[in-house]
Amino acid sequence: MIFTETELPGSYTIQLQPFTDERGWFARYFCKDEFKKIGHAKEWLQMNHSSTNKRGAVRGMHYQLQPFSEIKMIRCIAGAVFDVIIDLRKDSSTLLQWFGAELSAKNKKMIYIPEGFAHGFQCLTNNCELLYHHTEYYKPDVEGGIKHDDPKINIQWPLDITVISKRDKSHSYLDENFKGI
Repeated sequence: MIFTETELPGSYTIQLQPFTDERGWFARYFCKDEFKKIGHAKEWLQMNHSSTNKRGAVRGMHYQLQPFSEIKMIRCIAGAVFDVIIDLRKDSSTLLQWFGAELSAKNKKMIYIPEGFAHGFQCLTNNCELLYHHTEYYKPDVEGGIKHDDPKINIQWPLDITVISKRDKSHSYLDENFKGI
């Protein structure tokens, strides 16, 4: 695995290094010792799998509040998505900045998201599937969200949005009182 820190400190893109032969390929996508090198010491407590059918669909931008803030690692195993994270850490020099990267079954890239970030994605193809690893259990009563088109963030989604859930549409815009989480 090749870890490349993004411009948002503590977040990484992770490139798999597949071993290929006439049968296909094999790649490691988690090794406790390798993840220790980027400071990851927490246990993965929950793993989820999502399927999104329509190109242009957006899911996000979701996060959990302390004390249930979580580290996430995301991998696309079918199709392609534009994966986005937003730094919401109140003392961060990159507060409210976002980073986006294409994750796809073809490029075998993952993203590592530290605590204190919101996460979401847009499908670049039909029939996208993502695997999520979490260091916390899902707690709906401490979940937060940021509206996908919040002008304070100004995410540059690559496609017109075709589908978004009622819940994600209902997230509020940030106001001047928001100082991070």
